[in-house]
Amino acid sequence: KLMATTKLSPEAFKHVKVNAAEQERIATPALTFTQDAIRRLKKNKAAVISLWVLIIIGVISIVSIWLSPANPNKQSLNYSNLPPKWPGIDLPGLNGYMNGQNKYAGMGKNVYFLLGTDYLGRDLLSRIMVGTRVSLFIGIVATFFDLTIGVFYGIISGWRGGLTDTLMQRVIEIISSVPNLVVVILMLLVFKPGMTSIILAIALTGWVTMARLIRAQTLQLKDQEFVLAARTLGESSIKIAFKHLIPNLSSIIIIQTMFTIPTAIFFEAFLSYIGIGLPAPTASLGTLLSDGQKNLQVLPYQLLYPAIVIVILMLAFNLLADGLRDAFDPRSEH
Repeated sequence: KLMATTKLSPEAFKHVKVNAAEQERIATPALTFTQDAIRRLKKNKAAVISLWVLIIIGVISIVSIWLSPANPNKQSLNYSNLPPKWPGIDLPGLNGYMNGQNKYAGMGKNVYFLLGTDYLGRDLLSRIMVGTRVSLFIGIVATFFDLTIGVFYGIISGWRGGLTDTLMQRVIEIISSVPNLVVVILMLLVFKPGMTSIILAIALTGWVTMARLIRAQTLQLKDQEFVLAARTLGESSIKIAFKHLIPNLSSIIIIQTMFTIPTAIFFEAFLSYIGIGLPAPTASLGTLLSDGQKNLQVLPYQLLYPAIVIVILMLAFNLLADGLRDAFDPRSEH
């Protein structure tokens, strides 16, 4: 009744102009999956900082091949167990004093070691730079084998299915049941202690997790419409794997790789720490920790500085991996 009795004048209505071009304009820019992942990653400050930290550490370790404060393997008992000394800085722990005594007395003004020396008089800063490079090299090379074997093993297992998948998974279960330390000891019986045995030990056992993840995703992807369409068009399994499966598995591959590298570095450090890793005088973070713990109570800096480096590497890799996992997950909002 109210609407029937109420009369509205024509002036009560206002004409609204509709801009068709404005309505059809897309508010958000069109981004590819990779561009959107990079945008998400940039919003994660911890991951970006970790990425730059890893880049800086990597550049310093590579540059140390040509530029190093001193020869990392040069021994001089006259310089043994010297504390850190920074020229022009008079602060405890950085001025060359230890237990109230100037350990650099009588050595000249141009003699100083920024991070001190070890029990053989070797420059600790130079050895940390070399050790970081060696540890990164072992981690990256071992992860490359993990990446190559695990990706193709997982794709073949998930793609073929049936009896092939069953047999391949039983092989993975057998390998998973053998401890890594046993594999390392077997490698030491065949090869001499060194990078080769450590890389092979990590490569033989480290690909299992990657293979399982890739297999699980392949089982989901092989029933998708784009894969079925490719099979209908007569494309071979190899082309489908490289053109369709691997690009769609790239996020999982990258994320798992970023988790595998610190695991390999830590495993190498553990082996060197217990004495079955790299032989002397080769420097790695594990050998530096092993040498430093001998003088922990008297000269704690020999253990502290290598420990700080390996902690920074572990944190940076894990934070970057977490950031990549969130960036490649389209369901997460950041």
